[in-house]
Amino acid sequence: MLIPAKSLPEAKSRLADFSADAAAHARLVLAIRADTMAAARAAHNVARLVVVADRPGAAVDGADEVLVQIGQGLNAALREGAAHARARWPRDGIAALVGDLPALRADELADALDGAAREEHAFVADAAGTGTTLLTGRPGRELEPAFGVGSAVRHGARATALEAGPGLRHDVDTDADLRQALELGVGPATLAATAPSQHVHLDSA
Repeated sequence: MLIPAKSLPEAKSRLADFSADAAAHARLVLAIRADTMAAARAAHNVARLVVVADRPGAAVDGADEVLVQIGQGLNAALREGAAHARARWPRDGIAALVGDLPALRADELADALDGAAREEHAFVADAAGTGTTLLTGRPGRELEPAFGVGSAVRHGARATALEAGPGLRHDVDTDADLRQALELGVGPATLAATAPSQHVHLDSA
């Protein structure tokens, strides 16, 4: 399982204005990532977590391996991570999971990966139906990530769309996303990081 990790303070910049200060924003970003990784690790069919960081020294806990990308951007990070995974574990399929799914449950991910194992390539669209939260390839297949605005259409041109539970589809970029994730039920780290003292606007209209 590949999980990209953007370094602070740039990570989740659209959430920055909603935290009390830069330190609270950092705690929130790391909490969301931690809950995503905890759910992924708990899925029965995830063999390992490989985090692909955008620069050395990125704050990452709980990874089996951390790679530092050479190219620029998310897609370059995932291509490099996929090449590493294919070389090191050639009999395993590859899955790329976004790192901002605080409401993810292990069983949702496991079910999606079970479905993906029957397809050459598969993906899960986000809640809006336009982005992508999970992209997979069977052993020996190129991952060919095409993340970014409208990625569901690009991935759908060559991959099978999978049904998935709400936690797997609900990535968090904005305050509204965070509110909805809290309604779904987030992991313990995100719950702690969204206490009123940490997050300015959670109780606002």
